[in-house]
Amino acid sequence: MMKHRGTVPFGYKKEEDKLVEIPEELEALEEIKGLVKDKILSLREGSLWLEHKTGRKLSYQGLKNKIDADARLGS
Repeated sequence: MMKHRGTVPFGYKKEEDKLVEIPEELEALEEIKGLVKDKILSLREGSLWLEHKTGRKLSYQGLKNKIDADARLGS
């Protein structure tokens, strides 16, 4: 758990000023990142699928930022 203030990232929830992982959301995010990287889904389709699957919104730009961050980190 990390201390956090501000917007809670997708895949996490805030409990007493700490971020706690939501495994189902993180698993769905990893699945969609793979489908978008393989060009099976567009960023917009991936964003909509995540909202449908998890009930939580992540914009297509937010999804792109997460995919780009993985690429920079070599994931």
